[in-house]
Amino acid sequence: MQAAFALPANMVVTGGTNPPIGHYEFCKKYTSECRSTGSDPGPMALSRDDWKTMLEVNYDVNQTVTPLTDMEIYGVEELWAYPTNVGDCEDYVLLKRRILMERGFKANNLLITVVLQPNGDGHAVLTVRTDRGDFILDNMRTKVLLWSDTEYTFIKRQSSEHAGRWVKLQDGRAGAVGSVQSQ
Repeated sequence: MQAAFALPANMVVTGGTNPPIGHYEFCKKYTSECRSTGSDPGPMALSRDDWKTMLEVNYDVNQTVTPLTDMEIYGVEELWAYPTNVGDCEDYVLLKRRILMERGFKANNLLITVVLQPNGDGHAVLTVRTDRGDFILDNMRTKVLLWSDTEYTFIKRQSSEHAGRWVKLQDGRAGAVGSVQSQ
């Protein structure tokens, strides 16, 4: 059997792509949330205090917001909004992103990310880019994990240079799993 396949700590971006329709509509309403983030200095240096803040925000938002679909809340299929007490996965992400920015995190390191769950359903999570890797804040778990330690397939996320633009991601794990299984 081969040695374990080492994935990069930070996700690999492979080019531009279209934003999700919900984000496009969100940007029309909240234009200040979808501007250039300026030049990208790279992932943030992760301190012990930053880690603690990420854990607190993830836990607090997950406990405060009750999960409901956009259909149940608004009567429409897709609507991204800041939740007050109910919301779907994108709403959790928006609130976590806003709170972290209020606590000093830079927008270019707080990226809304679209993933596929193991059952094939789409889902949104918040990626926090750090010098120790890309960490995932998720409404379906209180634990904050490195992206490669989740069960998700990563599809696309916001650009670190412009909050209104999106980039494709190269997950890299499907090939690694296939090569181990074929042994």
